[in-house]
Amino acid sequence: MDAICTLNTLQTNASALEQVRRERSNPQLQLNAMRAFLERAGLAVDELDHLNIIHVTGTKGKVKEYFFRAISPHLVQVRERIRINGQPIGKDLFTKYFWQVYGRLDETKDAHGGTMPAYFRFLTILAFHVFLQEKVDLAVIEVGIGGAYDCTNIIRRPWVCGISSLGIDHTQILGDTIEKIAWQKGGIFKPGVPGFTVRQPEGAMPVLKERAKEIGCPLWVCPQLEDYQPDCGPLHLGLAGQHQRSNASLALQLSHTWLQRRCLPGVNNVYTKILILNTAPAFSPSPIMVKGLADAQWPGRTQTLKHGEVTYFLDGAHTMRSMQACVQWFRETAAQHERSASGAVARVLLFNATGERDSAAMLKLLVTCHFDFAVFCPNITEAIASCNADQQNFNVSVENMLTRCLDNERSWRLHNRLGDDKGTQLLIQDSLPRLPEHRGDTLVFPCILSALQWITQGRDSVLADPAKTTLAVKQSVTAKAAPLREAAEIHVLITGSLHLVGGALKHLDPASSK
Repeated sequence: MDAICTLNTLQTNASALEQVRRERSNPQLQLNAMRAFLERAGLAVDELDHLNIIHVTGTKGKVKEYFFRAISPHLVQVRERIRINGQPIGKDLFTKYFWQVYGRLDETKDAHGGTMPAYFRFLTILAFHVFLQEKVDLAVIEVGIGGAYDCTNIIRRPWVCGISSLGIDHTQILGDTIEKIAWQKGGIFKPGVPGFTVRQPEGAMPVLKERAKEIGCPLWVCPQLEDYQPDCGPLHLGLAGQHQRSNASLALQLSHTWLQRRCLPGVNNVYTKILILNTAPAFSPSPIMVKGLADAQWPGRTQTLKHGEVTYFLDGAHTMRSMQACVQWFRETAAQHERSASGAVARVLLFNATGERDSAAMLKLLVTCHFDFAVFCPNITEAIASCNADQQNFNVSVENMLTRCLDNERSWRLHNRLGDDKGTQLLIQDSLPRLPEHRGDTLVFPCILSALQWITQGRDSVLADPAKTTLAVKQSVTAKAAPLREAAEIHVLITGSLHLVGGALKHLDPASSK
């Protein structure tokens, strides 16, 4: 059986679901179970100490720029979750190590009540195995959810820990306040191991401070990016968006501290002193660090793709704080593009949100972007599911996905004050070249491909494969779509879910699927 298809069976197997139910009442069981699975896979917790780990968590923009990294949600292919030298591991390497780990766990399951690790837990074990086998110099390990009881927190001796900007997310697991979430995130702190964080929303920092004190972790706040003084002039970021500046400062501090602690043993390091919430000293970044920040690419986050007359703005924002940053970035970037347009621009939103996330609140923020159309679809890349093993989700039924899309459409209409099925005029900035009649029409499609094909109306050659044209698109050439065909340009914001953005990139950037 194909490795990805086998991996997908871990999304819904009954024993995994029973694990979740049992462990929710006693979160410590999650770490105990992870240790047991690790041993069954032939690994020992002691071995992880040799990976020279940087352990990171946060809600918005965890550090993703460098090194050997696991295990953020993937956009297009599962292999993206495990990277060496910044690149996803190859198919052959993934397959080889997948079957090594899966085989050991499968062989021992009968002696352990038939249990197998769930999807994310398995991928974490696989990442550890890959990094140990490949003898990497450094591993950046990213928390899945929270920190304290996340399966990555079996790491005992990281060289440095980092917490990026926090927000409200995964409330059923982490809690419904920023203070509860901060407590969970602070669980990755380790005694005597330097920790770094960025400026946090009100309520979060006192909790992080208290967690650091009780654990014995020296906790530092990253300075502003402007405080760094490289010899070659001001720092430039390859990632768009104002919020990336704090992420960049965090990346610099983590890198600098790791290099000091790992490569200069015995040196009296200021970061290991038990100080809490002092501002970390800025330093002069090395040319390699400067180049790393300038060259950093993060597909699906504040990303712009121009396909002729259609420009796509992609951002996987899925929390309120990240959506606020997305809206600011989109309004500024789209306005720049529209000023150079040769005529009217049609502005379209493609949106989906999953799980417990507050779609209505995020859509209320997006209304300020003044879209001509709002389009909703589930995170299904195309009608032929067998083509998309990397992006299949067996934990939610298609019916529930579509119901969520219809709910999102209703929320959008409410925020737009559309009332019934009729559009209404929205006030827009006079400086922007826009369609003469702004109506805010809405549509729901069954998959990402059909939504993209309707939005672009044949104007994007990448989507113009007749073999892929769906029935929904063929029947939708109506008067409603006329503004899209007549506009000088079409600008599309794709947001609300990393999985939605990943599914869109599968079609818009076919090379990402190879």
